Amino acid sequence: MAPPTRKKPQPSAPLVSAGLPAVIETSQPADHPHQNFDRAARAAVARLSGGVSTHAFLEAWSDWAQHLARAPGRQMELAEHAQRNLLKLMALATTPGSAPPFEPKPYDHRFKHEGWQKPPFQLWQQGFLAMQDWWDHATEPMRGLRPEDAERTRFLARQTLDVLSPSNAPHLNPEIIAETVKTGGRNLTEGAAHFAHDAMKTLTGQRDPAPEGYRIGEDLACTPGQVVYRNDLIELIQYTPQTPQVHARPILIVPAWIMKYYILDLSPENSMVRYLVGQGFTVFMISWINPKSEHRDLSLEDYRKRGVMAALDAVATVVPETQVQAVGYCLGGTILAIATATMARDHDTRLASVTLMAAQVDFVEAGELLLFLDESQVAFLEDLMWQQGYLDRPQMARAFAAIRAEDLIWTRAVQRYFLGREDVPTDIGVWLSDTTRMPARMHSQYLRGLFLENRLTAGRFAVEGRVIALKDLSVPLFVIGTETDHIAPWRSVYKTKLFTDSDLTFVLTKGGHNTGILSEPGHKGRHYRLSHRPAGAHYIGPDAWLAETKPKSGSWWPAWADWLKAQGGGLADAPATGAPDRGLAPLYPAPGGYVMQP
Repeated sequence: MAPPTRKKPQPSAPLVSAGLPAVIETSQPADHPHQNFDRAARAAVARLSGGVSTHAFLEAWSDWAQHLARAPGRQMELAEHAQRNLLKLMALATTPGSAPPFEPKPYDHRFKHEGWQKPPFQLWQQGFLAMQDWWDHATEPMRGLRPEDAERTRFLARQTLDVLSPSNAPHLNPEIIAETVKTGGRNLTEGAAHFAHDAMKTLTGQRDPAPEGYRIGEDLACTPGQVVYRNDLIELIQYTPQTPQVHARPILIVPAWIMKYYILDLSPENSMVRYLVGQGFTVFMISWINPKSEHRDLSLEDYRKRGVMAALDAVATVVPETQVQAVGYCLGGTILAIATATMARDHDTRLASVTLMAAQVDFVEAGELLLFLDESQVAFLEDLMWQQGYLDRPQMARAFAAIRAEDLIWTRAVQRYFLGREDVPTDIGVWLSDTTRMPARMHSQYLRGLFLENRLTAGRFAVEGRVIALKDLSVPLFVIGTETDHIAPWRSVYKTKLFTDSDLTFVLTKGGHNTGILSEPGHKGRHYRLSHRPAGAHYIGPDAWLAETKPKSGSWWPAWADWLKAQGGGLADAPATGAPDRGLAPLYPAPGGYVMQP
């Protein structure tokens, strides 16, 4: 068989910012003499609001209220619903020992303490849940009401109720009262110290050092390897083989630039990289730069060309005359899908397979993150990024946390500030706090071209002036969705099946966006569903697929490893580290320098 078509990389070449073609740009309002004053004012407001535009939510409230005002029948229904909830509360109050009528949501851990099952705390808890139930019902779609406005109104109502929850009040929360009595108030003193510490960190932008036992390069991201290629956007790590022979086709992993890569090389016991190397694969990993204001003009095309394609060129130099198995996670999977479709269009045959982990190619059903995205919100973020040159991870993290505010904001606040408890360090917690940034131009293009306009699956996404199509893909695909993912909902990930025709294996695994991917063998309580769709087979919708695909216990990693081995090209001697004779000498040990950038 003829060797795959490839291009030789230019090691350590300077970064060249390549603009996206006009076909994927969006029209913008005309400039006016004082526009910078307007943008500076909006950026100042954006800093105060954490980057969230108030306009979209005020518009949602107005839309909901006006439709409700024109619906007397709906008003009567809501009044009846409130009456039923009140009667349930009265029955609970007058019938000791009766079962509570309302249950917290599965992800809501605020009322786990046994004291919430005793009077009077139980009545306060049930009163709060009754109000939550009523607002959930009140914000259901109405005739004429835009569905996104109904969802936004529900989100805002939930956020308001969360502030008023009795679990947040020291004199209403039985756990806080019991701890205060037990410690003589020491919990409140320690909690006040925690609050002062966190407030100072927020104001100064400083970070706590990694706790003992969670140092990057020593305890985390510690799989042995060498950086063999570097440019101004990426470092490429080649991991040291752990078997005498390896599968001939190497693996190139493209992580998301919204996070640092070592979520996939976390602790030794749950490191995906260590697992793959132990299975006899030659593994390469992209480590993205953490952009600063001087990188504001980096584009989405830079991330494809100077990121994915430069890494692929380097891998092909280190391991020549063979194809590569590419793996993309989250946004890394999205840019990998774009790069793969571009390669298919250009008859570049260097890829043997593609794995997409919790990665979306269609953004119509992008989940609760769409609550934060419309033209007003994107313009608001653009003004914020225009001032500072990037979007900082804390600004994104606040939006992610707000989606599950019950657990990620309020439960933690009670534990830390009222119960005086330190956060228990974990490897994934340390990684979550190791924040990254996104350059202004690239993030704006991503939000507009993919999230807002969904150009990739609509057939309107162009690379180098020519449209690409996922239907052109012919390489085998392995696609993973996670059951409780609120960043890349599994039904959205599943739609990769709808927009491709090639051989495709789909896995749905237990867990969320990160915990579902970190599903190492031996992890208790894990299960997954797996199915195979031959090339050209008819499409089956996600709900029908779910009903007919039975879960299997355990980790999905071994099934994936077997699939990778089937595409692996047989066994061969382990390649050398780097390719000094071809201009790619090892530079320094893994995890490299970019991952250390604050």
